[in-house]
Amino acid sequence: MSNPVFFSGAGSLDQLFPGARYTLSGPEARHAVTVKRLAPGERVDIADGAGKRLTGTVVAASPAELTVECAELAVEQQPDIRLVLVQALAKGDRDELAVETATELGIDAVVPWQSERSIVRWKGERAAKAHAKWQSVVTAAAKQARRAWIPEVRAAVETPGLVAAVAAADLAVILHEDAVRPLRAVLEAWHATEPLAGVREILLIVGPEGGISPREVTRLCDAGAVTALLGHHVLRSSTAGPAAVVLASDVLGRWSIPQP
Repeated sequence: MSNPVFFSGAGSLDQLFPGARYTLSGPEARHAVTVKRLAPGERVDIADGAGKRLTGTVVAASPAELTVECAELAVEQQPDIRLVLVQALAKGDRDELAVETATELGIDAVVPWQSERSIVRWKGERAAKAHAKWQSVVTAAAKQARRAWIPEVRAAVETPGLVAAVAAADLAVILHEDAVRPLRAVLEAWHATEPLAGVREILLIVGPEGGISPREVTRLCDAGAVTALLGHHVLRSSTAGPAAVVLASDVLGRWSIPQP
């Protein structure tokens, strides 16, 4: 059975070594003790959300603290090809469902997009609360998936900001029902000609319930984006992004298991 995972702050595991003890406190410790009911002698993983993972044994547990003796420290490297889900704001929490599932499937970052046809609007105090909610959803999903990295929730953008992001990306793909080329073909063609070294970033752009407006498609394509067809059927805004993450991870070899 896999060890449960709890998150500490970024950098909190930097000075640790096998045999050292680390004390987790705050909400994560309370969850470990009062919800998971971890007790001395049980195995647990603690990740800093920035790639470091401690595997060890609980030596003490109280309602506010969990002390673990480190058995092993590992660093989880990020992939050279990073996937970023640009998710248009959608009603009924469909956008949150999309980023939650995409996180479990391995997305590296998400960008909330206030598209022209988005019914949901992030304004004023609501914007800050909504962004914090997305970050909470992503963190919980990363814990569920036992990831050592918590994906970044970037600042929300409107279409002009997305145009700038597209221009800076190595590849930006608009998932669009009127596209001609399949997403697999687009990714394979790009992968065959990409540079062999360095970190690259791919934007996967998903529109709202009503779809991306023709004007937005034109602006994004003028900035360098390409359209791609995900499948034979029209997917919901909550489904398209995760489906694209699965396909891209397979095509780009992100899910390949290293051979001994």
